[in-house]
Amino acid sequence: MLAQQRQAAILERVRSTGGVRVTELATEFGVSDMTIRRDLEALHERGLLAKVHGGATAAGPSSTDEPGFHAKSVRQLAEKAAIADRAAQLVRPGAAVALSAGTTTAELARRLVDVPGLTVVTNSLPVAEILHAGGRPDQTVVLTGGVRTPSDALVGPLAVGAVRALHLDLLFLGVHGITERAGFTTPNLMEAETDRALVAAADRLVVLADHTKWGTVGISSIVELAAAHVLVSDDRLPPPARRVLGEQVGELIMVKATEAGRATRTPTSEGTA
Repeated sequence: MLAQQRQAAILERVRSTGGVRVTELATEFGVSDMTIRRDLEALHERGLLAKVHGGATAAGPSSTDEPGFHAKSVRQLAEKAAIADRAAQLVRPGAAVALSAGTTTAELARRLVDVPGLTVVTNSLPVAEILHAGGRPDQTVVLTGGVRTPSDALVGPLAVGAVRALHLDLLFLGVHGITERAGFTTPNLMEAETDRALVAAADRLVVLADHTKWGTVGISSIVELAAAHVLVSDDRLPPPARRVLGEQVGELIMVKATEAGRATRTPTSEGTA
């Protein structure tokens, strides 16, 4: 197992249980205590967990905490891959689509490299780079200007102005958190404004969010839950979330994360369109 994969698994364990012990992790992964301590130190430096004597506990983020793109990229790898696989099935050749900033939308961008004739609008530097590196001559990538955030999004008046004149078929929106009261949220005020401009420019809104986003609240709401035509999440979404989202979004699609990262549709009766 690679260090990145092991660290992602450690993060998931901390998130689900609230804390881990070095000795238990070393036994589980078949590595030394020192290796686990290095893993915990690396995750602690990124602000993803809090080191304590003999182990680590979950960090307590505030509504304005905004992890960097790299920090978020090691979380829920299988879930993000499966969500991106399923979301890619919604894209037709020749469409005009927008991808907001985020690590899940970046995963989707890797799948869109193979779709011919796309016009992709994005305020995400990683998304633009992934599509540019794909080198398809029949794809057009439009990168908005703006102020760069810790999550490598371009936001602010320049980004909003670039988006307002556009008319798009689909927006794939990555979010920081989801709650029934606050809707879809972000920890960055300017990013919320830019995301709202993207929502207004698109005919359909598809939100991409793994199960850990439920119950997290950023300082600024982007849109209410009912604004989403489709929400793609994974099958670890808790029952209360399934009930609320099934009632409020147009269609709730849950996928099963596998080791290969391939999406399979999980049967569900919630929110059928």
